Amino acid sequence: MLVWGMALLGLAAILVIAELFIPTAGVLGITAGVVAVAGVVCMFRADALWGAISLLALLVLGPATAAFGLKIWPDTPLGRRIIGAPSDEEVERRRVEEEADRASRQSMVGKEGRVLTDLRPVGVIEIDGQRYDALSETLFIPAGARVRVTTLDGAQIKVRQA
Repeated sequence: MLVWGMALLGLAAILVIAELFIPTAGVLGITAGVVAVAGVVCMFRADALWGAISLLALLVLGPATAAFGLKIWPDTPLGRRIIGAPSDEEVERRRVEEEADRASRQSMVGKEGRVLTDLRPVGVIEIDGQRYDALSETLFIPAGARVRVTTLDGAQIKVRQA
């Protein structure tokens, strides 16, 4: 009975670990609990001291294992998928897209365009057929005027009349 008790407690530990990685809606967790109780019963049938030790270990290690599982679960592939965190490939793809966008925006410095709405000091400009919100470095630039991009400050395009 002692060997059966240890085997059942080991199986319960394996089922708890499997619950972290396999989506079973708690079926493996409940099964692990039942198997752990059966293991403790087997340990008590073998010897009262072994039973008490296994029960105490289960009462201490059970919550500790659950807390550890909840701590690492968001970092597992299943946890990230359920939480909705982006995968490593998506993060890399977004980073590459942002770098390309940043490089294309930096290439705008020095380009000329025309003002679509009065810049007082914020308005809309058009450069190469694209519309952008822009900030005038001077106070006012009328619609229709030619402007040159002087700097990019984050997402803000700063222009000066050409």
